[in-house]
Amino acid sequence: MTLSRTHIILFSIATLLLVPFIAMQFSSEVQWSAFDFLVAGILLSSLGFSINFILKKSKEAQKRLLWVSVIVGLFLLLWAEIAVGVFGSPIAGS
Repeated sequence: MTLSRTHIILFSIATLLLVPFIAMQFSSEVQWSAFDFLVAGILLSSLGFSINFILKKSKEAQKRLLWVSVIVGLFLLLWAEIAVGVFGSPIAGS
C-alpha cells in the first residue's frame, strides 16, 4: 500500500499535535485548549498543503526552494506571533 502525499501530510500533522497533547499529560506547564489544537491544526494544514501545491505546480528547483522558503518563513512568523506576541498585534491577544 502506498501512501499519497495527502495522507503523509495529515499523518505528520497528527503526529506533531500529539507532542503537546502528551506533554499535557505529564506537565502542568503545557496547557493547550481545544481551540489551541484547532488553530495549530489549521496552521500546520495550511503549511503542508501549500508546500504540496508548490511542489506539484512548480517545475524549477530554484522557484520551488524560493516559494517553500517564503511559506515556511511566513508560517514561523505567524506561529511566533500567535504563541508569544512578537509584534504585539491583536492576533496575539495584546
